[in-house]
Amino acid sequence: MEMERSENGISCVQASHSQVLNISTSAQLAFAMPAGFIPACVPDALSPNSYFPYFSGSYLAVAALLNGGNVMATFVGMLTAWMKERGVEISEESTIYPQLIQAAQAQLNTDLRVIPTVLGERHAASSQGQGSNISPWNLSLGHVTPALCRGILDNLISMMPLQKLLEAGVERVVASGSALGWNEVLKQEVEKAFPLPVVYGKDVDSAVGVAMLCSDGLSRKQ
Repeated sequence: MEMERSENGISCVQASHSQVLNISTSAQLAFAMPAGFIPACVPDALSPNSYFPYFSGSYLAVAALLNGGNVMATFVGMLTAWMKERGVEISEESTIYPQLIQAAQAQLNTDLRVIPTVLGERHAASSQGQGSNISPWNLSLGHVTPALCRGILDNLISMMPLQKLLEAGVERVVASGSALGWNEVLKQEVEKAFPLPVVYGKDVDSAVGVAMLCSDGLSRKQ
């Protein structure tokens, strides 16, 4: 079944010039490189991208990120720990997520910036999270939550630049993943980040298989 899903996903990418984006615990992006592209014989260990053999002698470009929905989970875990230290017990961390989204949606904009690479990345294992433009006026959940979501997308784009997508002929983004399923703020950041149509729905379920398949391959190499 998983192989069938992956094959369907590959067909979806090939036929529609789509980039597959999945944001669940981690995150993956994948798209077909133009005909004639040949990767280097020796992969660059410092490159955030990997290339896998594809149909008709072409290659699939993949960025497999360590930081995705787990960034929000880490943030929620920190909030829970802080409250516990103050003697407030939270029975279910899941009850915090809707409050974060509600606070973020009430805040129209934020100048707070977050680099959320708290888990490092495969090509930059020593990288850490950072914050900037911090002021007394942007430390509320309404500011921090969208800044985290924007940071996740900024990290994605830094690893797979928009210009590379456009040069490869990508015409739309096919998006899925559990983090996008519940996080409306993250979905909004996806749509802001890509100057292309973003598609959700049944097409996603099959298309995401190819990115996940390649991500599994990367994980086995670690």
